[in-house]
This record gives sequence, structure tokens and C-alpha cells, in this order.
Amino acid sequence: MPTSVLYDNDRCLVAKILPDGTRKRATLFSGFLSHYLFRDRYGRPGKGNDKGNVEGLVGYSRRNFMVPIPRFASRDAFNAYLRINAASAVADILRGQSETIGDRLARDLATMTDLPAAPFDVCDQATGRVSSRALVRYETNDYSVPVSYGHRDVWIRGYVDVVVIGCGGEVIARHPRCYDREDMVFDPVHYLPLIERKINAPIRRRPRLNGTCRRSSRPCAA
Repeated sequence: MPTSVLYDNDRCLVAKILPDGTRKRATLFSGFLSHYLFRDRYGRPGKGNDKGNVEGLVGYSRRNFMVPIPRFASRDAFNAYLRINAASAVADILRGQSETIGDRLARDLATMTDLPAAPFDVCDQATGRVSSRALVRYETNDYSVPVSYGHRDVWIRGYVDVVVIGCGGEVIARHPRCYDREDMVFDPVHYLPLIERKINAPIRRRPRLNGTCRRSSRPCAA
């Protein structure tokens, strides 16, 4: 890990800028800093030139590795492509520099600290309560859990592509994340005990099955 990182004043990082310029960090970002133990620094609000080197490196990567625009079947394939291209550039010397990219990288790595044994769990964290219909509300959508957890308090982890629901130390449900509004993501297996007791028990709202939106056959938005 680097000893410090320069950030913009993004809302997911900075909850508030105090009158003296001190940043009040967002809760999740505070946990991230405590986990990796590095110092956070910030550019001036509205001053993009404070991070000119960052913007310049983004432009370098775009011009050299993504022209023409590459297409890949998965994010892993794209990352593998970028790693190959980055490795091929270690012998290059950029304009205004006297060392190769590889030499500069080795010097940077020598000053970095080791990563923690376990990675930080990057997700939105929330709590909820299971309804009488074995549903948990996260943001604007409902996600099913096993009926045995009705009326119990649960924790929720919202990732980019999945929502994980747990009770105590146990994960009780995992669903594709829905980015629609007022929708339901539904696993029929969660309701098997109820169906066994009452075969014709009605479900009033038509749910989404297997990650498909309940109003159409299109895949869930990601």
C-alpha cells in the first residue's frame, strides 16, 4: 500500500468540509482507511489541476491501451489485457523522465507497505427487518429470505452486482442486485416450507425469478 493517496472531495469519501478545511470522512471510507492504514490527502474543491499527474496517467493509458476501443466478454478478460500491455511498457521512458517506467515502479514499490491479510469488504452496509412475507427492503426493492426468518432483524450488504442478507453470523440469502424501483427479487426455494403446508397459498405480487425483472423478461439492470 502507498503511504498516502490524493483524492477529490467526492461525497462517498467526504461527508462534509469543515470551515477550517478539515474533511469529515464518510463512515465507510473511515473504515477503509482504518483497514489499510494510509494517509488520505485531498485536492482543493473545484481545482482539478491539483491532481494533474493522475489525469495525465489516465490519458496515457487511454491513448496507448484503449485506442481503438477494445471489446471483451468479461471484466476479467479486460483486466488481463491491461496487465499484458502494462508489462510491455516497463522499458519505456516517458518524456521528461530519465528512468524507465519499470525503474520508477521498483522505486515506488520499495516505499510501500504490505497489504493486510484480508481485503476490505467494499460494500454498502445496512440493517433491516424481515416482513411477514419473508421480504427485506433494501433501498427501493424487496428481496426474499427463508420464511423461517420472518420478523427478525438482519444485516444487508449491497455490492455492485449482488445483495447479501444475513442474520447473526450466517448468510441467509444472496440475490442479483436490482437497480429498478419498487421491484421484488424472489427465490422460490425460500418459500418451500410454506408451500408444503398450504399448496395454493397466493403470492399477491408477481415477483422476479432468477434475476429477471417481474414486469418483463429482460435481465435485471446492473
